[in-house]
Amino acid sequence: MTTGNTIIDKDLEEIISEPLHWEYLANKTVIVTGANGMLPAYIVYTLLALNDTCLKEKKCKIIANVRNYDKAKRKFERFLNRDDFQLLLKDVSELTEFCGKLDIVIHAASQASPKYYGTDPVGTLKANTIGTMNMLELARKNSCEKFLFFSSGEVYGVLDGAVPVIDETYTGNVDITNVRSCYAESKRMGETMCVCYARQYGLHVNMLRLAHTYGPGCALDDGRVFADFVRNIIDNENIIVNSDGSAKRCFMYVSDMINALFYVLFKGKNKEAYNVSSTEETSIKELAEMLCGLYPEKQLHAEFSETKDSNLYMKSKSSVGKLDNAKLCGLGWKQTVSLEDGFRRMIQSY
Repeated sequence: MTTGNTIIDKDLEEIISEPLHWEYLANKTVIVTGANGMLPAYIVYTLLALNDTCLKEKKCKIIANVRNYDKAKRKFERFLNRDDFQLLLKDVSELTEFCGKLDIVIHAASQASPKYYGTDPVGTLKANTIGTMNMLELARKNSCEKFLFFSSGEVYGVLDGAVPVIDETYTGNVDITNVRSCYAESKRMGETMCVCYARQYGLHVNMLRLAHTYGPGCALDDGRVFADFVRNIIDNENIIVNSDGSAKRCFMYVSDMINALFYVLFKGKNKEAYNVSSTEETSIKELAEMLCGLYPEKQLHAEFSETKDSNLYMKSKSSVGKLDNAKLCGLGWKQTVSLEDGFRRMIQSY
């Protein structure tokens, strides 16, 4: 199988070479919501690649749920005629019925970019609350074996270094009257919904609290800082940072994140949340300068200046954000792609 992108194809080879019990997926039906997004699209690609290698005669059936059919046709053009692949056009906030067998739900549909927190906070809420409720209902009605919810490190709220490393027991600090909390608070509610369905209906649920994940397929107008920087490099532009660049973040390459997802899917303890994050903290300044340094022949540099924040782009107030991934590592997962290698792959993929 090939996606038509050599970088993504290389990533898929690395992912499926991980020594996991892939046979668990044999003859299963898996629905992946938000499949037009970077991470869920990689999940779909991975499942298709597994069908062509590890599973073969016992292929899983992949239901890729999307809202934008034209975008999905372009993204999955090579696979539309496959018997093991199906596009399902429906907003998760309206997806209340599903005909057919369903074994695993991977609920990844969400407006994760901060540009939506100011322009469409209600839409941001709906996928994480109503959408999550709808998917949990489908899982309950179909007696699904596993339900995996894409949560976020944002559930911990504003991180200022008072707690140096955040593990899954930290309950967070979210300002519920700040419109930017439409994302964090709805993810928190989504997690609570998951454990309630596990308690009352016996579903096996896990929540992934994702750090900043980057890689091929990320929209370059996404609005997140790493996407802006990558676009600058591709367009041969200096990187303009609208701050002093001191804020720190943990960045994870998409293939490491996908491996983490499957470790949790196969080995995660019921009703548990898992931080999915790099152990390496990087400042925005360091990231900008590193990206410029990857391509010295372009002679680009990073510029730093304080400007007034847009009323639409809802900037995080966190100055640091180091998540403890020891619980995830305890399942056997480990990070394999460095920051430099990951961003080089991302840039080359375009």
